[in-house]
Amino acid sequence: MNFIGIDVGTSSIKALLVDPSGKVIATSNPEYPFQTPAPLCAETDPEVWWDATCRALRELLLVTDAGTISGVGLTGQMHGLVVLDEKGAPLRPCIMWNDQRSFHECKEMTEKIGESEVLRITGNPILAGFTAPKLRWVEKNEPEIFSKISKVLLPKDFIRYRLTGEFFSEMSDASGTSLLNVGERKWSEEILAAMGWPKHWLPELTESTVASAKISAQASALTGLSVGTPVIAGGGDQAAQAVGCGIVQEGMVSATLGTSGVVFAQSDEYRVEPGGKLHAFCHAVPGKWHLMGVMLSAAGSFQWYKNQLGKEEHAREQNGDGNAYDLLTKEAAPIEPGSEGLIFLPYLSGERTPHPDPHARGAFVGLTLRHTKPHLTRAVLEGVSYGLMDSLSLMQSLGIQPGKVILSGGGARSTLWKQMLADIFETPCCLVNATEGAAYGAALLAAVGCGTLASVEEASKAWIAETEQIEVSQNHEKYKSNYRIYRELYPVLKDTFFNLSSG
Repeated sequence: MNFIGIDVGTSSIKALLVDPSGKVIATSNPEYPFQTPAPLCAETDPEVWWDATCRALRELLLVTDAGTISGVGLTGQMHGLVVLDEKGAPLRPCIMWNDQRSFHECKEMTEKIGESEVLRITGNPILAGFTAPKLRWVEKNEPEIFSKISKVLLPKDFIRYRLTGEFFSEMSDASGTSLLNVGERKWSEEILAAMGWPKHWLPELTESTVASAKISAQASALTGLSVGTPVIAGGGDQAAQAVGCGIVQEGMVSATLGTSGVVFAQSDEYRVEPGGKLHAFCHAVPGKWHLMGVMLSAAGSFQWYKNQLGKEEHAREQNGDGNAYDLLTKEAAPIEPGSEGLIFLPYLSGERTPHPDPHARGAFVGLTLRHTKPHLTRAVLEGVSYGLMDSLSLMQSLGIQPGKVILSGGGARSTLWKQMLADIFETPCCLVNATEGAAYGAALLAAVGCGTLASVEEASKAWIAETEQIEVSQNHEKYKSNYRIYRELYPVLKDTFFNLSSG
């Protein structure tokens, strides 16, 4: 019996076929664009996800019979707003996680509900990336669409609806809506009442390992999956990513270097950072929670840098001289830690942790005539690493002291960057054999939901093993000094960033 994990990503569907031992048999990764119809806006037609999901599933089923599939687990980008009419059709494109248009609605909702109440109920401030302020934006700006809403779904739960005809979500993804009572693991009656929104708009909630629905006859015809195949609740992409690299016990910590950067720690109890600087969400491990810090441009900063200033390396890659990222980091490796006084602020898309500020901007600070391109490259990697350290420092202030940090994501392939993170965290880092991210976590949750494995913890022990450990080097003292300077810069530049974005 095999399992499928589906990740509804920002720019592609990632689907995995995994056997009972945890081995990935096949993958499919259909891509699609998203739209930016106005500044600060990001949207995708949900039907594009569904079409890509059908293609991915049909491709996986070229290497196995549908009868071998015991269950399908779902994950995906969090916070997106999908609104459906009474016939189940999308009323407008999904307003995505990286959309920042609802800045004013966040303030309005916080004032209406009360800042302390918001933090007590949801474990987080209301942020422009979250779902509820997007819904309020639609209410204010698109009243004709708002009047036709019958269901409000998250991206992966729209795919569940298309696969099964049922409306379900689960605790981890729902935690990022600003509509969940995170401590009590249920939709918040107080917030819904304050906003005047009906509870029946929201899907039923389960824990992440529950087989919430089954493949419908209609979906079977489009995907090739057998009618009645269980669809497991799954998790938001960050919770599923954490499950997929073994973060399933109290105090375990991971750092993910994807387009965005995430520091993630499991907690057996509901902890809230007093200032709301860390996300406090339900975990995909039933009955558990997690703390999470998110920076919006992690490896995305390095990608921007490569695209804009790495044209030479890109040309060399095209000529077969190696990967452009590797060429850049090889040139930066001999530069001394600290980049000779050059610091990069990685706020290219605004920021979330610890500065929930959509107006924050990127910057190089400390440039001199002595600095070369390799200095800039190293400064970008260091700046992103300092941004991740901001989140780890907040977790340490709440009593979480990891013995090691598990690294994942594309950036974790870099030898220079891995060592840099161990030194800046002042904590050993390691890699694990599971490298397929959130989709792998969704497949693991499917194996548990089908009863093949007894628990998420048991599945983690069976499927995930450490492959490499990176020890802290003597460079950590230099980084510690530069990190203190890094932390001084945002408060000084905050008003300048606002003025630049408003000009």
